[in-house]
Amino acid sequence: MKGKQIFALSVISLVISQAVYANPGVLPEVSVTSTTIDDRFDSKRGEASNINNISGKKVDEEHGKNLVEILESIPGVTAEVQSGDSVKIMLRGVEAQRYMGEKPGVAIVIDGVPVQERTGRVNIDLDNIESIKVIKGGASYLFGEDALSGAVIITTKRGAKMAGVTASAEAGSFNYQKTLLRAGFSKGDWVGHVQATKRETDGYHDQGGSFAEYLNGKLQYLIDDTSDIAFGFENSSRAKDSHGTVRGVTAAWLDPQSFSGGKDYARMYDVNLDKFNVTYAKDFGVGGNLLVNTYVFKDHTFSWQNPNGFLRTATGCDGATVTAVAACNMANHNDIYASGTDTKQEQKGLKAEWRKGGEQIGLMAGLDLQAFSDRAVSRNLVSYTTRDTAINAGNPLNLAGAATADGLSTSDTQAVYGEFKWQATDPLTLTLNARYDDITSKYESFIPLLAAQIAAGRTTTGQKGFGVWSERAGLNYALSAEREIYANISSGFRVPTVSQLYGSTVTPTGTILANPNLSPEKSWNQEIGLRAKSELLGIALDMDVALFQIDRKDFILNTGGQYQTDPVAEQYQNIGGVRNRGVELGVKTDARQTWSGDIAYTYLDAIFTRNDSYWMAMGSRSVPLPSVLYNNTGNVVPRTPKHKANLSARYRYSPALSFNAEMNTQSGMFVDEVNQVWIGGRTLFNAMVNYELKAEGGMKWSAFARIDNLLDRRYYSTIRGGSDADGNGVYNAEDMSITVDPGRVWTAGLTLAF
Repeated sequence: MKGKQIFALSVISLVISQAVYANPGVLPEVSVTSTTIDDRFDSKRGEASNINNISGKKVDEEHGKNLVEILESIPGVTAEVQSGDSVKIMLRGVEAQRYMGEKPGVAIVIDGVPVQERTGRVNIDLDNIESIKVIKGGASYLFGEDALSGAVIITTKRGAKMAGVTASAEAGSFNYQKTLLRAGFSKGDWVGHVQATKRETDGYHDQGGSFAEYLNGKLQYLIDDTSDIAFGFENSSRAKDSHGTVRGVTAAWLDPQSFSGGKDYARMYDVNLDKFNVTYAKDFGVGGNLLVNTYVFKDHTFSWQNPNGFLRTATGCDGATVTAVAACNMANHNDIYASGTDTKQEQKGLKAEWRKGGEQIGLMAGLDLQAFSDRAVSRNLVSYTTRDTAINAGNPLNLAGAATADGLSTSDTQAVYGEFKWQATDPLTLTLNARYDDITSKYESFIPLLAAQIAAGRTTTGQKGFGVWSERAGLNYALSAEREIYANISSGFRVPTVSQLYGSTVTPTGTILANPNLSPEKSWNQEIGLRAKSELLGIALDMDVALFQIDRKDFILNTGGQYQTDPVAEQYQNIGGVRNRGVELGVKTDARQTWSGDIAYTYLDAIFTRNDSYWMAMGSRSVPLPSVLYNNTGNVVPRTPKHKANLSARYRYSPALSFNAEMNTQSGMFVDEVNQVWIGGRTLFNAMVNYELKAEGGMKWSAFARIDNLLDRRYYSTIRGGSDADGNGVYNAEDMSITVDPGRVWTAGLTLAF
């Protein structure tokens, strides 16, 4: 806490000195640009936090196949492609150590809605993005739960510029195909468009195919000169098989496409997503406005899990009749998935924001009402046992069709938030934010309890309420019209999950690993930065550099180790600690010039300040060995490279023809909590050419060709480890779960708009 106190006192001292000794003079009008609903307030001028904006035009021009390829140009962003369009986004290394479907520690907001899609990933139609705003640092003061390290705000396309007809087609490596058709109009007080997109690929990996169809659009009615109402919708159907993982570095070298390697724990995802939202905007003039957004999001997902099983029937093995005491040894069927999970999520809510600007003070007040429900049912897809031994009480038969989990989780949030912006002097602006969330989490299981659970006092229902404050205090000092210093201290929070509060996991000795007494996790972000516009060798530069530190001292860990239930320890506790600190540098030039380029660099130092009870499972299911206890305090957080950079260069040969080159590089990193497996760094090069021709009558043709990983560098796109996966009693790089990048990939496309 001492560091935060020193930082806060420094901020207060600077504010007081400037307010007392400076001559206010004639102060400019103060505008509040913070919003959780819309992107119409996107100025960084006077902001107290690090903010990056990406326009929809830039997204379209990048022709990326997933959101990672778009966000690489932002310092501090670490993200990975799970498969298909599914992406997990992380900021400043927060939550890089988790990978089994947890939330990412970043608020993902689409059209004002804090999206909570399954497994913490985000799926978005890249052809339907109007803008992306990334706010780094604790951002719960605006967005509430899970904004531990920031927020990514995506606004979908809208407006009169969508009028006309656009058709495009793309093709690429591994039978990648995409088609798009958009039709829009602008007539009188009505503006709208409808867009259909289809993407599919066979994928590089065995069982790596994916498919996605999107139908989305927006209808906007201009009520008068100062107000409008917009209705947006999206229906998406997505299917993907697996991620293409193998076990160990040897298999990654010999079988990078995972034809014969171990299969993913989950595969055959079938996802249907429906989004509906209505937004009302009213401009009162003189810096005043009102925004109201109401929404309903529905997510229905089905997938297979658990490839480890030995097939049985009620009478024996593979249909052979045996007595109850006869030996029954079976071969392991890795391609047979034992379980299937069907989940239905629904989010609905209402958000409202009012803001008022003035000569010296700006105000914003917001209301956020959310209701979230998640019904998850898991059933056995086949009859199986977990070991190739005789049917007995220690190794029971799991019957096909039997429900193994059936629970309903709900979360209701009522929150109020606001911002106070005070221009103390002409150069100095002080910003204060606060938000209060009242969250009620409930859980109900429809599966009867086991005897051990009843003996431990477990019930099939649970409910707990949380009241959480989050805040930001910051300042912005304008050194000149082109340079400003900003600083802030901000917080983020996350409430415990239902499984952590009321999970029904039972260890062999009957201990329950849940803990209904958990408190919300909280992060504290300290940040100071410089935004400047300058010139070098006649080239205009837009620069932003920031120093940051994020402290988490109470995040939730299982005292038995991550993803570990043996040996029995206690339960989930607020005992973890992580410190993430570093430097971010972003430099941009004017893309309209003949030559231009951008730089995004991140230095990150992420360590566990407390993680002293980490049990690693050893051996296999059939031959378990004693688990090993590690003290990871002081270790580097896995999958957090110290250095990461993105450099891009553009050459505009003519108004119609341009060439782009990009380099992505990062240093080596540990890929496990115990810091025993190190993976070297990598440098990748991408290249793209764009051609655009405007014909008579308003018709426009455009074409592109893009090559990713130009030099065909093979590397691990994901690598994770946390147990003796091969069961030989030794933990090393052969136990890693690895997905190998496909290498050089090409994409080309043609678009016609009229």
